[in-house]
Amino acid sequence: MLVEPAIHEVKTNGFTILNNIYTPQEVQQIIAAIEAADTTGATFRKSAGLFAIRQFLKEIPATLPLVFNANLKNLINQLFGNGYFVVKSIYFDKPGESNWFVAYHQDLTISVDKRADVEGYGPWTVKQNQFAVQPPLPVLQNIFTLRIHLDDTNGDNGALKVIAGSHAKGIYRPETIDWQNEKEVTCNVPAGGVMVMKPLLLHSSSRTTNNNRRRVIHIELSNSQLHEGLQWSEKTDIN
Repeated sequence: MLVEPAIHEVKTNGFTILNNIYTPQEVQQIIAAIEAADTTGATFRKSAGLFAIRQFLKEIPATLPLVFNANLKNLINQLFGNGYFVVKSIYFDKPGESNWFVAYHQDLTISVDKRADVEGYGPWTVKQNQFAVQPPLPVLQNIFTLRIHLDDTNGDNGALKVIAGSHAKGIYRPETIDWQNEKEVTCNVPAGGVMVMKPLLLHSSSRTTNNNRRRVIHIELSNSQLHEGLQWSEKTDIN
């Protein structure tokens, strides 16, 4: 695993792609655990164009040791350092016939255990009975996102498109993107690969055009504590 180039890419571009973190057999084990789960709960979202599971690792704990295999733990320790834990996890299943897409945005909210009047935190929302809030910028800058791909993904089946380097520009409103100077990159990731990205990286996802499925596990990691008694609502240790 070439760690030094990956560290440089995350710092400079806001993302990197690492292949073969999971074997085909490990990918199938994760898929089997998901397919065996009860999907009737409130955190499961189903529609013709998208199936999503919020609080994924809490809803399907059998996936925890499968997702955090030796390769992924080694990647986390070498890229980020020690003391990181899960603060959010979501599973996305984009069917082959999906017309679902996401416009350019940054991931600006975190999931917390309660609503509180804390300076620098806001606005607040509630999703599936879970409090979400935009925290101070340093909290967001500390987070790393792992996107674990269970299917081969390219521009034809909704691979992420990103604006390289946009993570370093603070809060960057999509309507102000300077397309004369910004560089859009399509992030092709094979099954078993992992895309590492910063939440402040501007990213979007197109409609599927090749009828191929796209299943991704989105996991956010941090090693920071929140302010004035707020706690991460999905905090999960990975060691």
